[in-house]
Amino acid sequence: MLLTHPLALLSLLLVVHASSPLVSPSVRHEFRRNLPSGWTPVRRAPSTSVLPLRIGLVQPNLDQIETLLLDVSHPESPNYGQHWSPEKVASTFRPSKHSVDTVRQWLYSEGIAVSRVKLNGNGGWIEANVTVHEAESLLMTEYHVYEHADTGTRHIACGQGYHLPEHISKHVDLVTPTIHFDIKLKREPIGSEKRDHGAKPGVGKSIGQPGSGVVIPKTTGFIKHILDELSQCDQFITPNCLRALYNFIYVPLAANKNSYGIVEYTPQAYVPEDLDLFFTNFSKSQVGQRPDLVGIDGGFVQSSQIGFGFNGESNLDLQFGMALVGKKQKITLYQVGDDVEGASFNNFLDALDASFCTFEGGNDISQDGIYPDPFGGYQGPEDCGKVKKPANVISTSYGYNEADLTPAYTARQCAEYAKLGLMGVTVLYSSGDFGVAGNGNLCLNPDGSQTGDGKLFNPSFPGGCPFITSVGATQLNPGANVTDPEVACEQVIFSGGGFSNYFPIPDYQKEAVDSYLTNSPPPYPKDIWNSTGASRAFPDISANGANYVIAVNGEFSLVFGTSASSPVVGAILTAVNDARLAIGKTPIGFINPTIYSAGFRDAFNDITSGTNPGCRTFGFNATEGWDPVTGLGTPNFPKLLARWILLP
Repeated sequence: MLLTHPLALLSLLLVVHASSPLVSPSVRHEFRRNLPSGWTPVRRAPSTSVLPLRIGLVQPNLDQIETLLLDVSHPESPNYGQHWSPEKVASTFRPSKHSVDTVRQWLYSEGIAVSRVKLNGNGGWIEANVTVHEAESLLMTEYHVYEHADTGTRHIACGQGYHLPEHISKHVDLVTPTIHFDIKLKREPIGSEKRDHGAKPGVGKSIGQPGSGVVIPKTTGFIKHILDELSQCDQFITPNCLRALYNFIYVPLAANKNSYGIVEYTPQAYVPEDLDLFFTNFSKSQVGQRPDLVGIDGGFVQSSQIGFGFNGESNLDLQFGMALVGKKQKITLYQVGDDVEGASFNNFLDALDASFCTFEGGNDISQDGIYPDPFGGYQGPEDCGKVKKPANVISTSYGYNEADLTPAYTARQCAEYAKLGLMGVTVLYSSGDFGVAGNGNLCLNPDGSQTGDGKLFNPSFPGGCPFITSVGATQLNPGANVTDPEVACEQVIFSGGGFSNYFPIPDYQKEAVDSYLTNSPPPYPKDIWNSTGASRAFPDISANGANYVIAVNGEFSLVFGTSASSPVVGAILTAVNDARLAIGKTPIGFINPTIYSAGFRDAFNDITSGTNPGCRTFGFNATEGWDPVTGLGTPNFPKLLARWILLP
């Protein structure tokens, strides 16, 4: 769903039309006001070029997905904790036979032979290989070849939009390749690039590539002397500091039933020797321990590209995640993508749910890795449905700017997070490190473009998806004791937070957001942020994100970011799951309706000081109760455990 606030129209507008007779006029289905940054058309696409046209069919019951999710996730629901099976999820959202037949008949009537039209196994999309000429006729548009100014990567797309017959439009969510830049034309290779260089020539940067514009941790460099002393937690955050901050002392009782997953995107990779160096100093019993590796779409722990840009993120996530859950609780490392093309969030979701590979036309080639890799990397098939049982908690320390992606693309992905919630999975994402600005300190302009001198606040994704838990960052002020209250992170990074331009506010959050806007109204013009009060707000919660001591390439560094906060929260929630599983209860699943409920209001350490600057402003203020800087606050483990143990 898109909002009617002007900011919601910045990048794209998705137009869904009502029913009409069998013979109906064409209507604009999707259009784009401006091209993504860096892309320009270089020529018309050859009329005889063949496109794999994919038509994503509308899924039933998505308008009810929030209600269905609340039914198993709200603590006052009689069905709390009664999570769905994957089979029930698939059957509930499978497109109707009527939609399939209607779209098929339209293609036949337009001269596309029956033998060329295929329906995928789950009935989620229809595919036909067509020429550019045929596609232009079907969609009443023009295709061009586009080139990116920085990378030279080329795509074929219809940059401005496309049309569908009105009676067809209501059965279709989106068509690819169209405005999503779905066809990648390979550029001639000019040699491999290793060791802190960018993406391979001809390949768009994956989310794991340094400089890809996604959330990654920041460092102030190496440190020579460290002490694991609570008196120094304002300067050096170690696992013991976090245990003290959040009263987090727990020994697993049901580790064999429990699971915690951390997601990394190649070429990001942990260094085993760094893991042992960290454990030697901070968790000696875990020296030699490794995460359980699940490689997805050729994912592996690469060692040919080294340096903080390639190892900092994964080292951070695993060193602290593993140390906090302890030796008894194994961690699953979901390593996604090969070292040539890389991957995106959708590639990971493909591995969790085979139907997602083909939902609404499958992957978007402009954003997602396509396998077998056409650029010479992993040659196996795409790992659709490879992970039969997702981990109970999954933490991801990467993120996009919402405006980087289309509303249709984000809605497609957000729906999948809701399905994971229905199955009892807790999905965590870091909220961003640039305050109210986007990654790279980019802000929005009225035309939807993103620049360093823009003035409009630039929210993150998936932080704006209402079906994930967004995690912001806090810090201990210099000179503060570990027992002193934390404040919003204002060292090196600023906690990402704000209001989505794409997603409406979920029911579970309305009271908290209304209270903030009423009692602490932001002192800014209403046209530079989504001030409607009707949009999804983030983050939901926070944890410390400053001065983390991690081992990188044989030395210790100080690291900052919401990238650190998310795996810490994941470790704490994994312990809650362990306690519930030990007494025969289910995992906590999608936690947002619970943590915003009245019974959990004092289960977090409220953060009331600090801001999240960006876009030439001081950003929002941290204040009593929920705020768009630190959310509900940081976890108080004993209180959270006591309350969740009492739930069914």
